[in-house]
Amino acid sequence: MMMDIEPATSALRELVARISDEQLKLPTPCEKSTVGDLLDHVDGFSMAFTAAANKTPLPGDQAPSSDGSRLGDDWRERIPQRLAGLATAWHNPDAWTGMTEAGGQSLPGEVAGVVALNEVLVHTWDLAVATGKPFAPDPAQADAALVFVAPIAEANPSGTPGLFGPALPVPSGATSVDRLIRLTGRDPGWTAAKT
Repeated sequence: MMMDIEPATSALRELVARISDEQLKLPTPCEKSTVGDLLDHVDGFSMAFTAAANKTPLPGDQAPSSDGSRLGDDWRERIPQRLAGLATAWHNPDAWTGMTEAGGQSLPGEVAGVVALNEVLVHTWDLAVATGKPFAPDPAQADAALVFVAPIAEANPSGTPGLFGPALPVPSGATSVDRLIRLTGRDPGWTAAKT
């Protein structure tokens, strides 16, 4: 099930380029993570899932983290470049076949591609609401991410440490995007004022 993740990575690239230095310390829907922390995570998962698409090992000192103090001065250029590389890597049909590795786990390429898409969509939402920017993901891409997220949320209603918080109830008639956000333990109505 190959898909084009470029629209999602493009939205995140544009968002990253508009985040100011003053916004790096803002809270996000990810408990205990600032905007800067999430940007570091985006930087890391972009490299990790590019390596997964290319079926190459990630250098040992490049393990993903969530620490805004690691961003450096060039993050506003570096992270969008890595996101562009992520989209290019997953544009190769071979990325979606066979087995690969991501986060220390062996998994089918097509699963890793959907996980990469989910990371991009959910963290774009996180950063958009944290910085007051608009974000309207493609419902079809949210549906694709739900194929990965929904079974995990159902099997682990208390959350999956390091992956998702406890799923929130999903009202009938919820959009694909709202379902995705709720099943990853986020409140679609989150604002910094609620933290």
